[in-house]
Amino acid sequence: MFQTFHATSSPAQGPARLAALRAALGAEGLSGLLVPRADAHQGEYVAARDERLQWLTGFSGSAGFCIVLPDVAGIFIDGRYRVQVKHQVDTGHFTPVPWPEVQPGDWIGEKLSQGIIGFDPWLHTADEIARLQTALAGRDISLRPVGNPVDQLWTDQPEPPKGRAFAHPDELAGESSAAKRLRLAAALAKAGRCAAVITLPDSICWLLNIRGADVPRNPVLHAFAVLHDDGRVTLYVESEKIDADLRAHLGDHVTLRPPQAFVPGLRSLSGPVQVDRKTAPLAVTLELQEAGIEVVDGDDPCRLPKACKTPAEIAGMREAHLRDGAAMVEFLCWLDAEAPRGSLTEVDVVTALEGFRRATNALHDISFDTICGAGPNGAIMHYRVTEGSNRPVRRDELLLVDSGAQYPDGTTDITRTVAVGDPGEEARECYTRVLQGLIAISRARWPKGLAGRDLDALARFNLWVAGLDYDHGTGHGVGAFLSVHEGPQRIARISEVPLEPGMILSNEPGYYREGAFGIRLENLIVVEEAPALGDMRKQLSFETLTFAPFDRRLILPARLSPDERAWLDAYHAEVLERIGPRLSRAALDWLRIAAAPL
Repeated sequence: MFQTFHATSSPAQGPARLAALRAALGAEGLSGLLVPRADAHQGEYVAARDERLQWLTGFSGSAGFCIVLPDVAGIFIDGRYRVQVKHQVDTGHFTPVPWPEVQPGDWIGEKLSQGIIGFDPWLHTADEIARLQTALAGRDISLRPVGNPVDQLWTDQPEPPKGRAFAHPDELAGESSAAKRLRLAAALAKAGRCAAVITLPDSICWLLNIRGADVPRNPVLHAFAVLHDDGRVTLYVESEKIDADLRAHLGDHVTLRPPQAFVPGLRSLSGPVQVDRKTAPLAVTLELQEAGIEVVDGDDPCRLPKACKTPAEIAGMREAHLRDGAAMVEFLCWLDAEAPRGSLTEVDVVTALEGFRRATNALHDISFDTICGAGPNGAIMHYRVTEGSNRPVRRDELLLVDSGAQYPDGTTDITRTVAVGDPGEEARECYTRVLQGLIAISRARWPKGLAGRDLDALARFNLWVAGLDYDHGTGHGVGAFLSVHEGPQRIARISEVPLEPGMILSNEPGYYREGAFGIRLENLIVVEEAPALGDMRKQLSFETLTFAPFDRRLILPARLSPDERAWLDAYHAEVLERIGPRLSRAALDWLRIAAAPL
């Protein structure tokens, strides 16, 4: 079993740790400290050693940060975590702050008249610190890079991860590492840069066609890399992570160095050196500048090429989703039979779903801890069930299950909300409006050059006209046997990156009513060239990768337009055609009913 159900923190631990931290800050002449959920590699997902925010506050969400001041400690969380944070932190000592609505600079200026706030330059990007410095300009408040006080107090801090890395076959990647390195190096040389520093784990894995085991659920390696303008790469990594076979796979143009050689290696470079201010820790820039090396801002050279999947990667993702779709249908068939009996709990559901995926004999890992929220727990967007929170799956409620898998040929992420008994007309009304949003994105066509922000409203329209909405983006990028959350592509109000063919994203509108229920529906989609239509310039559209039925018992057919109904019937027919041959007899019989036309 990959997923566990023990609680990883407790609100009760926070106050004493906060008091000890404030004492340590006072001894250093500091008025405050920034405590992010981040590591030196600046990936979204962190190892246990780097869960400093959770250690201090109890909050386990995948995004957020704390600002500790003498009289107040603000924990900044976005809309996904407004409910969760109330359950996980002692709000008598940590104050939840709605972010990004409230910006950290404004909040600090309101709470502190003067002082010095410390930050660990390995845990913040240059852009983050620059924005905060700009916001604090004109105030008697300054920022100071410091060694990390949390690490000094965290006496049982886990050791750094040392998972064994392994090769990712070229036939699944669709391009050799050598070809990638030469292609990206040529662009560096053309721009007059001698090297680029790469810190994001999934970028390094993509570039070198390797995978790792340093972060839970995501097959990535913790390392630093420097790509030189001639295609060579210096990889700073623990030697025990690389065996002889992987060393041979990397080839002679990849030089291995230990992590402690990274800073001396930076200081030995010849400039100009390209550093991504949005993804690399500020410490990288500071070390280069102190050595007198010219630093040039530029995007991580791997992020956009990685986002635009090769035909081989898309083919692998298609197959992974068919395999996963069959496991999901077997699960939904089982759930439909067992849930009405009233004996299931959320843990039972999560355990069973992982079992169906394991039965494929291809499961490398789950792609994130399954979110299984029964009734009001469904309104906690990133809810993780524990022994303490485990809730029965009761009749006449909704059950939200958001899950995914890591297969060697692809990464999946799917959400279905199902009815147990009769959850009522209001639940069906909200479910149908969420489904209409998913259909709108699935059917979208748009002129090439538009970004995710230009499509986001399509998913929300039918909610908006009823006075409803959701506090998360409509879609995130997804890697190919890499991170289940991948940038820079998104479908969200703040996404300005143009969508390009080969980008894979989630399509996941939702609606959540605290204390009552949550609804989310999610498929993965890939951007493709749209068939020619009229005399309009080149257009793009989406191909759907995910195949599993939606709960027909929760759909109000009269609310759907003829085009929406036609899309849904065609989708369900395709689910039956593609997934049916992979199913057991019982699941196939169930699917014939679940995927019948409305």
